Amino acid sequence: MKDVVRKHGESTTVEPEDIQHDRATAEPRERVAVAPGPALYLVGTPIGNLEDITLRAVRVLKEVDVIACEDTRQTQKLLNHYGITTRTISYHEHNEITRSAELVKEMQEGASVGLVTDAGMPGISDPGFRLISLAIRHHVPVVPIPGASAFLAALVASGLPTDSFRFSGFLPAKRGERRAVLEAIRTSPCTQVFYEAPHRIVEALSDVVEVLGKDRHVVIAREVTKLHEEFLRGRAGEVLETLKARDGVKGEITLLIGKAEESEVRVGKDAHASIRQAVERIVAEQRVDEKAALKKVAKERGISKSEAYRELQRNK
Repeated sequence: MKDVVRKHGESTTVEPEDIQHDRATAEPRERVAVAPGPALYLVGTPIGNLEDITLRAVRVLKEVDVIACEDTRQTQKLLNHYGITTRTISYHEHNEITRSAELVKEMQEGASVGLVTDAGMPGISDPGFRLISLAIRHHVPVVPIPGASAFLAALVASGLPTDSFRFSGFLPAKRGERRAVLEAIRTSPCTQVFYEAPHRIVEALSDVVEVLGKDRHVVIAREVTKLHEEFLRGRAGEVLETLKARDGVKGEITLLIGKAEESEVRVGKDAHASIRQAVERIVAEQRVDEKAALKKVAKERGISKSEAYRELQRNK
């Protein structure tokens, strides 16, 4: 009969004669998820539903020497739920610099540390990068313990293409900066994923409509995995009106923006071309005369036909 031992939470099959026994009891030693020696474990925690945690994550949190938490009070709820009594210490955006050095020092002295945030994977729009990079620089093993992620959960359930996507964290709070980000993805060929604050989502979606157009496909994923989980799918203009009709929006929000359609990509490319170049392309591709092509270009660029004609004459 074979048995299993574990290293960093991964299984390795061994023969019975290879298992070490405690000399006093002649019983096999307890199998552990945490390998002996210092290491930093990046532990994914639930983003809402407490059942969304892996067996490996629970085991690691029980066996590390200390758990570094974004908010010890928030993490304690999870630890209590699973009967985990490991010591905790705060690690958040306001003490990252000093606490990172302290934790690395502990690991250099032999301690194992589990890093968690309030929800999801450490380092994804949450604290963690400083500690991770410092541990790597000091040759401390960094071990990922995969878990829930809000943007991935929202993406796979959105109905938008997942073959190519980009996650960019939170949209800028300032309108000008936010619109600049949206302008940059106008002709993007992949699904765009952002986090957004509930009190700004209507304003942000209004900018999506103005910059990308009311027909761009969007999805609002709200309170993913929680009691009031909701997905609003549709054209940007329609989803915006749905949100405007509500008495406020609450909860954690993920905003997903569909990739540009072929016509939008063409318009985007033409925006950097002269009127003459755009007209010549339409004449060649659609086999229409110059007058019809000029009318199309004017409409795409939101200018009058006479203005487009004057620009065309200047470029001759």
